Amino acid sequence: VQLLESGGGLVQPGGSLRLSCATSGFTLAYYAIGWFRQAPGKEREGVSCISSDDGSTHYIDSVKGRFTISRENANNTVYLQMSSLKPEDTGVYYCAATLDDLYCSAYMPGQYAYWGQGTQVTVSS
Repeated sequence: VQLLESGGGLVQPGGSLRLSCATSGFTLAYYAIGWFRQAPGKEREGVSCISSDDGSTHYIDSVKGRFTISRENANNTVYLQMSSLKPEDTGVYYCAATLDDLYCSAYMPGQYAYWGQGTQVTVSS
């Protein structure tokens, strides 16, 4: 089982990035996928999630209207399009997989079975 994030980098405030989560070793269609982030000195927090059954999406308030999560099961990939980025969006972004859609918007890290290694996002001028 593998989840591999990519697309992070350094961007100026107001800029955009598109993160990708490439998966392998399991059937993506059966799993809800969440994006989490961890800033230096802070706990890991859930940012967005997309369910497996109907593809419903969830966002924390601070990213609503700026981030868009999507999935392409045929390509085993989940995306996080991030726009109007702010310095407080800085952190390591992780994607994670859970079999239970009930945990999707709950953002409970302990309920996600598989995790990627993360990709760094830095928003700074």
